[in-house]
Amino acid sequence: MALLLMFVTLLHVITLAMLFIATMEKTWWVWDDSKLSDLWYNCRLDNSTETWLCTSTKESEWLHAVQVLMVLSVIFSAVSFLVFLGQLVTMSKGGLFYVTGLCQVFAGLNAFSAALIYTLHNKEILQDSKKLFSGYFGYCFILAWVCVPLLLCSGIIYIHLRKKE
Repeated sequence: MALLLMFVTLLHVITLAMLFIATMEKTWWVWDDSKLSDLWYNCRLDNSTETWLCTSTKESEWLHAVQVLMVLSVIFSAVSFLVFLGQLVTMSKGGLFYVTGLCQVFAGLNAFSAALIYTLHNKEILQDSKKLFSGYFGYCFILAWVCVPLLLCSGIIYIHLRKKE
């Protein structure tokens, strides 16, 4: 049981870190090594100074939806972890981690919705950028998709997990 508890805790911390990176990093869409786009900025590499020059992304309802859902996913996962730690201390023997599991499932559903919206509406989100056919999805977008099954699985594990002394 202790091994399962350590596994779930480690999985939770890893998915929380992956969610945070997917939300904050600069590579949701990549045109080439010198032009990137994320949920917050469009960036290009200035070759003369070797620095990234970033401007805010163009306002879009779809982009706002993706931003909000990814931030909510991070918040739900963080709250879930704090509730889990609190339940470890306060819950009686035999209790189930329902609240922790539900928060984790909500985090997974938010990440799923955000990644799906970005997949289906990237033309509207990146409307004034370079031609889309010359670019591809970046690693942060892929991280968001990888987080979805991890969050849902850990949520289900939490729901079935019982506290033993």
